[in-house]
Amino acid sequence: MTALLVRGGDVVAVPGRPPQRADVRIRAGRVAEVGPGLRPDGESEVDAAGALVTPGLVDLQVNGAGGMDLTADPTALPAVSGALARHGVTTFLPTLVTCDAEARTTALAVARTGLPGARAPGWHVEGPMLHPDSRGAHDPRWLRPPSPGLVAGWSPDSGVVMVTLAPELPGALKVIRLLADRGVVVSVGHTRASAADVADAIAAGARAATHLFNAMPPLHHRDPGPVGAVLGGDRLVAGVVVDGHHVHDLVVAATWRALGPGRLLAVSDTTAALDLAPGPATLGTRLVVVGADRSVRLRDDPEVLAGSGAGLDECLWRLADATARPVWEVLPAATTVPAGLLGDAGLGVLTPGGCGDLVVWRERRVAVTVVAGGVVAREETP
Repeated sequence: MTALLVRGGDVVAVPGRPPQRADVRIRAGRVAEVGPGLRPDGESEVDAAGALVTPGLVDLQVNGAGGMDLTADPTALPAVSGALARHGVTTFLPTLVTCDAEARTTALAVARTGLPGARAPGWHVEGPMLHPDSRGAHDPRWLRPPSPGLVAGWSPDSGVVMVTLAPELPGALKVIRLLADRGVVVSVGHTRASAADVADAIAAGARAATHLFNAMPPLHHRDPGPVGAVLGGDRLVAGVVVDGHHVHDLVVAATWRALGPGRLLAVSDTTAALDLAPGPATLGTRLVVVGADRSVRLRDDPEVLAGSGAGLDECLWRLADATARPVWEVLPAATTVPAGLLGDAGLGVLTPGGCGDLVVWRERRVAVTVVAGGVVAREETP
């Protein structure tokens, strides 16, 4: 079993609490000890002197990376896993955008064990049960109404961990109940829902909102819609894409003040554009263009954003800047909040018994990424 000692860093053991100078010992894939002055005991060592050490990041919305789109080619999962590790991600949900049933079946059959970088406990199925007028970059050919038959067999055991749907569609509440009863995280998104529709979805078992503000009506003071239901309520965790394109920094700051560190979920919504030079790319069956500013837009409708070209590492630091908070204070958005949705208390913390996943940061760069006590990515030095 892998044994590792990370020495001399400023360790954020529990996100939201200030870092403390400490060492972290990992054995058998779990955190064994955290404290100052731990003595080497034959394990491999990582020198973190002068660096920030945090739990590994958890990204619940990843469409692809490095030119590889997971809906078009789910067998690219290992390569995407490795790419994400270079951005500090240690757990992620590969995400399927709206596609045909055969593509979903193919994706669910892809092995998720033995990945070289970040682990993937299951898929986030975003669509096809979306409102046609809020489909965003999703291919309208494959949109489908909610039905028990469509989600037959969808469960964490079959590989479906999270599902995004529009709760106002006929039959959606029944589907939400079915999925929630099976332990699937249901997220409200790509929707024209009223606040009352969102309340019904929460009562049926919905627990989150997908990329708040995007692909949904804006907040109106007499018609709050899904945005008002999230910000004014106290139940839903809200995914926010903090990439500098999807949501203005002032709105990010206001959302943080409304939701606090317990309900704001940082997601990258990253695509094949991550680590890709500007130019053409794909999102599922749609052709997109990666801009010089690393925005991702539909080729035939440049006003429509089609995921992002940012990693969760960049999103985390942007969140800190937008909210004028130290990074350790906003860190729950990329660690304990997604871990809570996944129901894994060992994720997102560096406490004894927790998952042996961590990131060593030098300035704002990912220097080393560790998954289950093994180094899976290391910054290349000139």
